Amino acid sequence: MTAVRSRTSRSHTRPTTRTQHQQQHLPKMSTLPVLPKKPLPAGRPREWYEAHNRRLKAMRIAIALLDTGVYTAAQARNHTIRATAHRIGVHPPSPTTCRLVRSLLP
Repeated sequence: MTAVRSRTSRSHTRPTTRTQHQQQHLPKMSTLPVLPKKPLPAGRPREWYEAHNRRLKAMRIAIALLDTGVYTAAQARNHTIRATAHRIGVHPPSPTTCRLVRSLLP
């Protein structure tokens, strides 16, 4: 008969990948405010909606890049930006969106 380990005994022996200092600065998902979604204003030109959605997409990708350790625009090449977009589940960005992402990075 084989002894079965409990899940709790294994979790205490597993090494963590983040240091304790890094964990202190990570926000918990339950503490983040949830903002209600509002519909976009009607009657604007199509270009306004396209630019608005492009800015939102660029911000999402820029945040994901910062989380992965890409801190400067020089580090964010098109391939890196597109790979990050794929990883977070966003459609591949155009060259214009890639430029916008780089402009958001310091």
